[in-house]
Amino acid sequence: MKLRIAGVMEESIVDGDGCRFALFVQGCSRRCSGCHNPETQPFDGGKEIDTKDILRLMDANPLLAGITFSGGEPFCQPRPLAELAKAVHARGLTVWSYTGNTLEELQSREDADVSSLLEEVDVLVDGEYIEAQRDLTLKFRGSRNQRVIDMNRTRKNGTIVLKYA
Repeated sequence: MKLRIAGVMEESIVDGDGCRFALFVQGCSRRCSGCHNPETQPFDGGKEIDTKDILRLMDANPLLAGITFSGGEPFCQPRPLAELAKAVHARGLTVWSYTGNTLEELQSREDADVSSLLEEVDVLVDGEYIEAQRDLTLKFRGSRNQRVIDMNRTRKNGTIVLKYA
């Protein structure tokens, strides 16, 4: 399945727990002030890549703990990312995703593709980046309003469980 991306970082230790394959998707309409990756905002930028090619890159690195979807906005391309996430899980690896939306906003869409991607995400870093709430001491997020949600425990408990407070 095809996916529009801005680029990849084949080994990252700042985009989630462990050594991660960071995938930066192309396209975001939020336009957060102080965006960390403004070049990923245009939907017509970046390049198309097949999810199988991403998996080949990941398979070449036995040190990876998993993949992290960043952006742009991953939930603008939920179908190919859900497919990719399933294949990543089949390899015994984890899936993290960043989003400018809150979990509640994503759930309220009642979109089957968004729901499929949410089902595959192990850790969701949610919430718009707010420059006035910037805090460099936070783990894996840039502003105090953002949450690092343990999605597996959240699904099990039926209430939001934070991985890092």
